[in-house]
Amino acid sequence: MPDISIIYCRPCGYEKRAREAATALRERLAVDVKLVPGSGGIFEVKVGDRTVAKRVKGHFPDAAEIVAAVAAAG
Repeated sequence: MPDISIIYCRPCGYEKRAREAATALRERLAVDVKLVPGSGGIFEVKVGDRTVAKRVKGHFPDAAEIVAAVAAAG
């Protein structure tokens, strides 16, 4: 499987969500996840160069949604 990364807005306080999603991915799919701090409200989950889940206005993907998106992309 290509590299998996979660880019999250550190000033927004999204680090906890990113860590929870990374833990869920490790436990359920046995994959390594790279956490990448960012800014500007970003929260994106990427498999390789492809964004598979992200925060959009009014919706924040939960761990189950992120795991399903990464599994489908793999």
